[in-house]
Amino acid sequence: MRRIHPAHSSEDVELSSLYAYPDQPWLRVNMVASADGATWFKGLSGGLSSKADRRVFGVLRGLADVVLAGAATVRTEGYGPARPRESWRPLRTDRPPAPPIAVVTRRLDLDLGGPLFTDADPRARTIVITCDAAPADRRAAAAELADVVVAGDDRVDMERAVGALRERGLTRILCEGGPRLNGQLAAAGQIDELCLTISPMMVGGGAARVLNGPAGQIGLRLVHILEEDGYLFTRYLKGEM
Repeated sequence: MRRIHPAHSSEDVELSSLYAYPDQPWLRVNMVASADGATWFKGLSGGLSSKADRRVFGVLRGLADVVLAGAATVRTEGYGPARPRESWRPLRTDRPPAPPIAVVTRRLDLDLGGPLFTDADPRARTIVITCDAAPADRRAAAAELADVVVAGDDRVDMERAVGALRERGLTRILCEGGPRLNGQLAAAGQIDELCLTISPMMVGGGAARVLNGPAGQIGLRLVHILEEDGYLFTRYLKGEM
């Protein structure tokens, strides 16, 4: 993998340094999209990915305190708990070997018998972020297997949800989407950074974009562009328009 912006002479880049979190609470969104803006192919983001993208994906998870995802993404992509990797050991000093997964769900329509709940390390229990309107019986069932956070009345309040994670000491938040959750976070002013892999393909169809929500403008400042096998790995920080 080589860095093409800012220009760099070496192809041996240190991903954990390039993607290090700042020393403050931070919410990073990581997504992959085709050259024509689709965030999935045949229903899954994996159809747009590559070995290099999965390598960046792994580093970003290793750096994070918690991985945030929407219920639809968890169901569609078949999420399980994050599995520890040997390469994460120096990245996770004084932290659990792997970050917990936090799922945002209004209706709690999750498979509570699936590995995301039954196989999670007790040191990194799955977190369910829901609202008061969620069915009481589902909330009680989820609480037996996960840490349940109520953040909102009729729907999940993203500012409260992010605040609840930070109150637990989970200040380095990695959001993996999907587009609807990204849109809700953007509308609540909670996104600090976008890491976007651009896949060298066009797929057409009706796939959503990175943000699926109300129209608006969020200024971004480009930090770097990496390249491998035609895939571009961009990192943007939120900035002024």
